[in-house]
Amino acid sequence: ALFMMKCIIGGARIRVFGRALHAIARISDEFWIDPKEKGLFLKTVNSSRSAYACVFFSSTFFQNYSYGNEQSLNRDTVQLACKLIIKAILPLFRCLHTLERNVEKCNIYTDVNDCHVVFKLFCKHGVVKTHSLTFQECEPLQAVFAKHLCTNVLKGFVHFRHLSDMLIHFPTYQEEITLGVTPMKVCFKTYAEDETGEDCATHTEIHLSPAEFEYFQVGVDSEVTFCLKELRGLLVFAEALSTPISIHFDVSGKPVAFSIEDTVIEALFVLATLSDTESCTTASKPACLEQKGIKTLPVAGETHPQLPRRALPQERNHLVSTMIR
Repeated sequence: ALFMMKCIIGGARIRVFGRALHAIARISDEFWIDPKEKGLFLKTVNSSRSAYACVFFSSTFFQNYSYGNEQSLNRDTVQLACKLIIKAILPLFRCLHTLERNVEKCNIYTDVNDCHVVFKLFCKHGVVKTHSLTFQECEPLQAVFAKHLCTNVLKGFVHFRHLSDMLIHFPTYQEEITLGVTPMKVCFKTYAEDETGEDCATHTEIHLSPAEFEYFQVGVDSEVTFCLKELRGLLVFAEALSTPISIHFDVSGKPVAFSIEDTVIEALFVLATLSDTESCTTASKPACLEQKGIKTLPVAGETHPQLPRRALPQERNHLVSTMIR
C-alpha cells in the first residue's frame, strides 16, 4: 500500500462518525475512505452517478490523527483511497446510543501490508473488539462541482430548526420533491410524474419568504426536482449536529448541493436534478465526477442525454442521466 493512516475517535464522537456512515449508506453500497494530511474524507456515489456525498472530519475531530510517513509521502508516491463495502462496516455502528455508552474509544488504521482497514473498539471492562475489513485501492473520488458559483443560495432556516422539520409535512412515500425560487419567495412542493393522474390526489406545498432564511440569494428564477431518498441521511446527520443546512443550485438539469459546516466537520451532498426536455443543452449540464481514466462530461458546445420531464419507471429514483461516463 502507498499510504498509512491512524486515528483515534473519542467515545462521545463515535456516535457522530457512525451517523455520517449511515448518511452516506443511503446513497450507495460502496464508499471511499480517503485520508489526507488535514483530515479524513468519507465519500460515495450511487450507481447511476446522480448522487454524490462527501463528509470531511478535520484532524482536530480525532483524539489523535496521523497520516503517512516519510516513505509514503515522497513526491513519487500517488496517494490512493480505500474503497469498502458499506454493509461490512454498518454493523459496527448500528446501535449508536449503545455504542456511545459502552465504547470508550475507536481506533481506525490502515494495514499497509495486506490492504485492510482495521476498526478497534475499546469497550468498558477491558473488552476490545477488532474488525479487519478488506479494501480495494483506487483513485480518490471527487465531484467536479463548485457550489460557490451557484446563483441561488439558501442558508439556515429561521423558524424551521432544520430542513427535516419542514419536509416532515410531505408524505413518507414521497420520492421526489421540487424546490422553486423567485426573489420574493421559496416553494417546496410535491413532484408528480403525471399531474393529471391519481397520484396527485395529495399535493403539498410550503411557501417561505426570504425573511425565513439567515441568508437568501436568488440570481435566477428556477425550479429543481431532486430525489429525497439520498437527502434524508444528511438531514438526520445535520439534526444530530444541530447544524443548519445550506442549499446551492441554479436551474433544472444542473445539480443541487446541500451542505453543512461545523467547526470540525463538513458535509456535502450533490444531487442531480430532473431536466426539462427543452433545456437539454450545455446550459443544464449536470455535475460530473472524476476518477483516473474517466474524463468529465463534454465541454461547451456539446450536448448529452438527460431524462425527459417524465422519468421512465425504472429510472424514477435516479431522476437524471449519469454524472460520469
